[in-house]
Amino acid sequence: MRIRDLGVIDDAVVELAPGFTAVTGETGAGKTMVVTSLGLLLGGRADPGLVRGGAARAVVEGRIELPAGSPAAARALEAGAELDDGALLISRTVSAEGRSRAFVGGRAVPVGVLAELGEDLIAVHGQTDQQRLLRPSRQRGALDRYAGESLTGPLERYREVYRDLREVSATLEELTTRARERAQEADLLRFGLDEVAAAEPVAGEDTELAAEAERLGHADALSSAATLAHAALAGDPAEPDSLDAGTLLAQARRALDGVRAHDERLAPLADRLNEVGYLLADVAGDLAGYADDLDADPVRLAAVEERRSVLAHLLRKYGGPENTLAEVLAWAEAGAARLAELDGDDERIDELAAREGELRGELARLAAEVSAAREAAAGRFAEAVSAELAELAMPHARVTFRISRTDDPAGLEVDGRTVAYGSHGVDEVEVLLAPHPGASPRPIAKGASGGELSRVMLAVEVVFAGADPVPTYLFDEVDAGVGGKAAVEIGRRLAKLAQSAQVVVVTHLPQVAAFADRHLVVEKTNDGTVTRSGVKVLNDEERVRELSRMLAGLEDSELGRAHAEELLAAARAPRGR
Repeated sequence: MRIRDLGVIDDAVVELAPGFTAVTGETGAGKTMVVTSLGLLLGGRADPGLVRGGAARAVVEGRIELPAGSPAAARALEAGAELDDGALLISRTVSAEGRSRAFVGGRAVPVGVLAELGEDLIAVHGQTDQQRLLRPSRQRGALDRYAGESLTGPLERYREVYRDLREVSATLEELTTRARERAQEADLLRFGLDEVAAAEPVAGEDTELAAEAERLGHADALSSAATLAHAALAGDPAEPDSLDAGTLLAQARRALDGVRAHDERLAPLADRLNEVGYLLADVAGDLAGYADDLDADPVRLAAVEERRSVLAHLLRKYGGPENTLAEVLAWAEAGAARLAELDGDDERIDELAAREGELRGELARLAAEVSAAREAAAGRFAEAVSAELAELAMPHARVTFRISRTDDPAGLEVDGRTVAYGSHGVDEVEVLLAPHPGASPRPIAKGASGGELSRVMLAVEVVFAGADPVPTYLFDEVDAGVGGKAAVEIGRRLAKLAQSAQVVVVTHLPQVAAFADRHLVVEKTNDGTVTRSGVKVLNDEERVRELSRMLAGLEDSELGRAHAEELLAAARAPRGR
């Protein structure tokens, strides 16, 4: 992680170890800025007051190795980010005017995306931080994972039945609440289907009727034209002396027949005249037949127009974009199917109501099974955390779970009560703490002081390690108000937690820092700033000097160095891990 122009930090690089990293330094040296930087990087509030005096903006950049199958990787890819060999590059800038920008994997994103990533990447524990596990929903989820197989199976079956019940209930509610609308829709469909059935339209009928109406409406003109055309081709019996096309064609054919023998070029022309004669005779005959068959019946014309009016009415009401009878018939087919569905809704409502009752009964049975598994896991959890607290200078503290239910008349009947339910079951889960004998158990956020709270959360995280798989834990002043043997035990538990996750601890206690896999020290320059070289990874000799300073206030005190070496040796011993 690189930090620039944040608080007292000018420009510094923080290299965190995969296991346990301790961050130490003189009071006011800027250790808290490491915590603040991680908070900014993962969606924390942007305070312009954090920008170093004289700088335009503060910048925090980080490279985060993501575990295989990490939900954070999926969320980052969804936001358009690109991964760098399985690592995610994150950047956050805060201007002196208070503007904030965030980048994930090279893509600008809303700051809220960083906060979503942070939920799955890091658990921050400090006296002023909003704790992840302080939220009851997280406590319930963590307890469920802690419970393991005894709860996983029943909870998965519960969620399957819950999804089925939601679907059935939604359909049932829609059917029952829309009864009036469905009745109105059914009446309209019946009326329309009756209209179509009464008319009995045939696809293409409207086109045929339009052509017939056009013919009947101009019957006289058509008959006159056919008669005149026939007379022009075949002659008018009323005027025997009039010339017609047939007579003239016969004259032309006879003229060629008399001389075709003298020039072979005339033979084809004469043959073509013969063909024209046959064709002319055919056309003349067809015209005579057309004139004889033409119906000028006004009664039929009126019937056709009436039928066309009926079909036009159907087209206006039930036709589609092409305005055809085929579309009217398609509407009638779909309408009949929809009417059958609407008419069957009453029967369907009865079936759905019965199915809903079956599902609610099955869900109640599974909810009771889930609750029983949670109760059993909560007892094991409380016992384990209380044992951890006894080693963290809180020997009389007791942790318990409050697993409760809320009455709801519309809920599930479980164990004789009708209670609210959701996708998680019927339980409301909260971790309670009684810090000393005689104290009433209270939610951990209210039942512990600032220093106690960090130790409680450390104990919880140690017990939950592996069950609530967050890859990184950050503890700020987890050792507040603790010393001596309790401080050693805090360091030992942090080292234990670091076996399954990355742990970063800002501490004042050498007993805690001695257990770290990597030790960082934050140092100010003479002008009061922290520069690039101001965050150092200590080697073995430098660790002895720093621990001596923390123990005795003197880096080169022989007694302090001896004590520091003893601390390191104890931490590295097999029982220390």
